[in-house]
Amino acid sequence: MSEVRTTFRLKPGGPAPDLTLPDFNGAMHLLRDLKGPRGTLIAFVCNHCPYVIHLAKEMADFAEEIRAKGVNTVAISSNDVENYPQDSPQKMKEFAAEYGWGFPYLYDEAQEVALAYGAACTPDFFLFDGEGKLFYTGQFDDTRPNSGTPHGKDLSEAVERMIHGDTPPATIYPSSGCNIKWKAGVKPDWWDSGNNDESRLSGHGS
Repeated sequence: MSEVRTTFRLKPGGPAPDLTLPDFNGAMHLLRDLKGPRGTLIAFVCNHCPYVIHLAKEMADFAEEIRAKGVNTVAISSNDVENYPQDSPQKMKEFAAEYGWGFPYLYDEAQEVALAYGAACTPDFFLFDGEGKLFYTGQFDDTRPNSGTPHGKDLSEAVERMIHGDTPPATIYPSSGCNIKWKAGVKPDWWDSGNNDESRLSGHGS
């Protein structure tokens, strides 16, 4: 049985919350059209976070690898761009081009999708199986900015287990990164209630 080391808002086996969001060009995308036949990886990210930048190139390669196995990748930026203009859709477009992201990069302006998924930090990964049920939510790997070269071992293991009908990894470590930059009045009630594992927010000042 998996060892749960954080208090995620979505529960294992639970359905992926629906979403309809624009990409950085304004084209709308629906979850039903984004899903892969064997699974879907949804990653909450942003442009300026050093934790995301650290993984960005490896994420591009990883997404291509798992797409060949029937698992699609979707990235979502939910940050408040008024206070963090470097995370604006135009900057998202530039970021995706710089790092070779061939998967949809969507803009959650109202932050409703981040709330629905219980996203806490950037990056935050949610892996759903072919039926749209949550299989894994945890770190990409154990590297961090200025500490190791990204390899995606944790998430890769989860994908392999999922597509082969196995159970999730025995030990799951939460993501580390910068906290979601909430708009005034949007920050969820649970944010300051002690329900966030600090390891998901270790870069909260960025």
